[in-house]
Amino acid sequence: MTGAALLIAVVCGVFAGVVSAVWPNSLFDGAIRLTSLFGLSMPVFWTGLMLIVFFSLWLNWLPVGGSGSLRHLILPAGTLSLPSLAMVARMTRSSVLEVLREDYIRTARAKGVREQAVVLKYGLRNACIPIVTLLGLQVGQLLGGAVLTETVFAWPGMGRLIVRAIFARDYILLQGAILVFALAFVLINLPVDISYAMFDPRVSRR
Repeated sequence: MTGAALLIAVVCGVFAGVVSAVWPNSLFDGAIRLTSLFGLSMPVFWTGLMLIVFFSLWLNWLPVGGSGSLRHLILPAGTLSLPSLAMVARMTRSSVLEVLREDYIRTARAKGVREQAVVLKYGLRNACIPIVTLLGLQVGQLLGGAVLTETVFAWPGMGRLIVRAIFARDYILLQGAILVFALAFVLINLPVDISYAMFDPRVSRR
């Protein structure tokens, strides 16, 4: 579930941030900033309950909870991804907007480079380091948010196991689960640090 939430946050957040930076102060930009503010403000357990009421009880499109199929994953992964998606969108917008004001971007446009190549090849790539850093930090937030999300959606995962261990006062199990979370956070941030050289060759020379 955490992996699916991270994938949603990366794909949707980067796309929304880039489009918002290309057309700043537009109607789409305003909608993205308003949605990002909502995603950052609402706690995941409240968002999860509201999505259950809307998509499961009113529309009857998705199951209320449990696991077993892709349909069971949509609501919990979407709920868990909202705060991270909002953060990624805001960071992407800020970074790309700053890069698009650089002199080499104007030079590329003056040489006749297509706008799509200017934004993706020169703009987004040079703005990736703060975005990738944020993604590494968001893994910890996703792992922490999974505790509440899995409880709301009755998803059988590590987060729900931690809650059951707390109520059962099983401190050995609780320590082991937290250790696994901490180890996962460290292991995921290691390739994040290594990936800096892919986006900025100057990093590998230091």
